[in-house]
Amino acid sequence: MPKLIVGAALLDDLVKPRELLVARRNAPASLAGLWEFPGGKVEAGESAEQALHRELSEELGVGIQLGEELLNPAAEAWPLAGSAVMRVWFATLTQGVPTALQDHDELRWMALDEGEQILRLPWIPADFPIVAELLKAVQPQLAE
Repeated sequence: MPKLIVGAALLDDLVKPRELLVARRNAPASLAGLWEFPGGKVEAGESAEQALHRELSEELGVGIQLGEELLNPAAEAWPLAGSAVMRVWFATLTQGVPTALQDHDELRWMALDEGEQILRLPWIPADFPIVAELLKAVQPQLAE
């Protein structure tokens, strides 16, 4: 069974999103300087959703509301390195101000209507197809 990782596509608003919060890794050395969706491992006895709430509280000091899951059109989850897979949810803040507390040295709100700039960031390679799918998914809301 693959190791399950969860991530949040943190948006400023779930209904009419305009911005996405991205996080730059500072560890481990192999991923330092690369951008990702905040999140982490699902621990024994946790649901994926519970893990995501816990991880964002630990990593960013925030409470969140989960929206829809950002599904991989080709599989049940997004493949990562080795046998790990990731599930990603759209989410918005309900409590706190995002702060780089663990694993990150920078957080940045990026305008979704400037998708080319988001795609130019040096993403963790496994996260790049998720970013591309996210930008496709939010396009209808940006047009409104």
